[in-house]
Amino acid sequence: MKDYTTEQLRNIALVAHGGAGKTMLAEAFLHVTGATTRLGKVEEGTTVSDYDEEEQRRKISLYSSVIPIEHHDHKINVIDAPGYTDFVGEAISALSVADGAVILVDAVAGIEVGTELAWRYADQFKLPRFFVINKMDRENANFEKAYEAIEEFVRMHGKRALKVQLPIGEKHAFKGVVDIIGMKSYLGDGKSTGEIPAEMKEATEKAHFVLVEAAAEGEDELMEKYLEKGSLSDEEMVRGLKDVVHAADFIPVFCAAGAHEIGILALLNDIVDLMPSPLNGPKRVAQGRTGEEELKALDSEPLAAYVWKTTADPFVGKMTYFRILSGSIQADAHAWNQNKGVDERMAGLHFQRGKEPIPAKVAHAGDIVSVSKLNVTATGDTLCDKGHPLTVKPPVFPAALYRVAITPKTQADAAKITPTLTRLCEEDMTLTWQNDAVTRETVLQGMGDQHIDVALRRAQTKFQVGLGMHEPKIPYREGITRKASAQYRHKKQTGGAGQFGEVHLRIEPYPDGDFDFVDELVGMNLSRSYLPPIEKSIRATMERGAFAGYPMNNVRVIVYDGKEHEVDSKPVAFEIAGREAFKLAVQEAGPVLFEPIMNVRVTVPDSNMGDVMSDLNTRRGRVQGTEAERGSTTVIAHVPMAEMTRYTTQIRSITGGRGYFTMELDHYEIVPNHIAGAIIEAHKKELEAKKDE
Repeated sequence: MKDYTTEQLRNIALVAHGGAGKTMLAEAFLHVTGATTRLGKVEEGTTVSDYDEEEQRRKISLYSSVIPIEHHDHKINVIDAPGYTDFVGEAISALSVADGAVILVDAVAGIEVGTELAWRYADQFKLPRFFVINKMDRENANFEKAYEAIEEFVRMHGKRALKVQLPIGEKHAFKGVVDIIGMKSYLGDGKSTGEIPAEMKEATEKAHFVLVEAAAEGEDELMEKYLEKGSLSDEEMVRGLKDVVHAADFIPVFCAAGAHEIGILALLNDIVDLMPSPLNGPKRVAQGRTGEEELKALDSEPLAAYVWKTTADPFVGKMTYFRILSGSIQADAHAWNQNKGVDERMAGLHFQRGKEPIPAKVAHAGDIVSVSKLNVTATGDTLCDKGHPLTVKPPVFPAALYRVAITPKTQADAAKITPTLTRLCEEDMTLTWQNDAVTRETVLQGMGDQHIDVALRRAQTKFQVGLGMHEPKIPYREGITRKASAQYRHKKQTGGAGQFGEVHLRIEPYPDGDFDFVDELVGMNLSRSYLPPIEKSIRATMERGAFAGYPMNNVRVIVYDGKEHEVDSKPVAFEIAGREAFKLAVQEAGPVLFEPIMNVRVTVPDSNMGDVMSDLNTRRGRVQGTEAERGSTTVIAHVPMAEMTRYTTQIRSITGGRGYFTMELDHYEIVPNHIAGAIIEAHKKELEAKKDE
């Protein structure tokens, strides 16, 4: 691959609803520009983009892959991002390092949930964007209908759609596109050009007139010329359109059939002409020594390279993908990882094309590069010059709310569970894990069931660690509601020295803290030296739970009397007596279970609000209020955590994938009796089963 300077680069994220044809469009780009000799197919697992065995097994994209395309002396780094909601983290990462977005729309399905998501994130990164009506060769494909849906959608977001291409035929008769800027037709993939078909002349001229007007809005000088002459040259049109497209005020709309390679070169031409190079892309900033610094995509600037993706491969080792936001990097050079405070050597510098590494000697400002075998660098880190430290802030990812408890399949897997989960979460910013102190479970959180399933398969295939999963326990807490007292005598005689200890104690609610142990001993019945073992055993019982197997807190224990034996009394006897006296007192103290109540914010289209409200009611939710925003409503409610375990799947099903939610712990409340009874019963059965073992 030849050396491309910053001006010759285009970084484009290919985003859409799952199944709109992104991977096949990238495949067509490669084939038409001569980078591959045959067109791969998703069904056969032969595409450059979907090279992971799990992608080939499922026949969908799970990870973003970089596909550099060489066209007209430019390099277009196309990042093919997954379209399924569970893998939205990959799409966000791709958009965060792109300078423009190409949003695909299926010519039959039109605007779908994934289209809206792709738009929302492209908006977040302030990216110029194209719409491509793809799969124009499908039965029932309808360009005008799809275009009207796009036009309406774009207008709703305060922007304007522009036809820059018209299809020549559609469905099985789709054979090319008319380029409205150059007023010529491209047949097939676009290598042969021709006259505009006579029946399309009128529609083309009408669209050309709209384009010229839009281009004239780009610059005052062009507007004057347009008003004076009534037209603009092709070069002037491109210049004016560049301005309005870069500002994301106007959204050009194209048409193509990726799988049949129709309309491909015409689309690549306009990516080169209308999408910004890194020099004119969205503004990027980094945190420097003295505050925020604006980054300029120039080789002469200090180095700032943002790591947006890392992958682990048992054969290749660790691959780190980064975008150079400013400065340049030579192969074998050293770079400073500002997040980790470590020097890293760029030993294997490559331009990655799917899984094929193309060796690179130098990477210029704005380019997307990969390097193998870095020691500590992870996704979200910044590489820079040690003398000029810079940190680029990672994008905000949606919170992972689908929880599963993870268990190792074998003893050998148990030893590797922590490093494996840490590696998985380093690679994927939408995965998190922690050891739950209350339930003593290892909990993995992701975007949905498919996301978790892929992560566990990855643990198996890439790290050879077998992991199982089940629904996680809810971190309930035990508590008491009134004062009570109890006493217990532990007496054991087994020939020789026996065990003896007797403890009298009171307990009461202690709302101001977790635990308070009070000595109210009077007289000589019980020596104070036995108080520490009594306290130790009560603390241990509170940690494990006194009646349902969950930690207890907010309790004050007062030891006021007891008995000891001058020969048989030992610390262990008082540990047992203290524990049993405490358990007896708890039974009389109005024991209750407390459950975590979450503050939930559910954002849904207005039309689904009634269904969501009634569903929350069935989950024991209490609606606290609503907030309205253009076309959607956010419902704020307090809902028990136990009722939210699979809500990710439920909200997608109620809203056709358009709803999403966030939740965080708000407070604890007493579990209703009928539910608490079942939890306590289950705990008793568990204890009995352990005894039988």
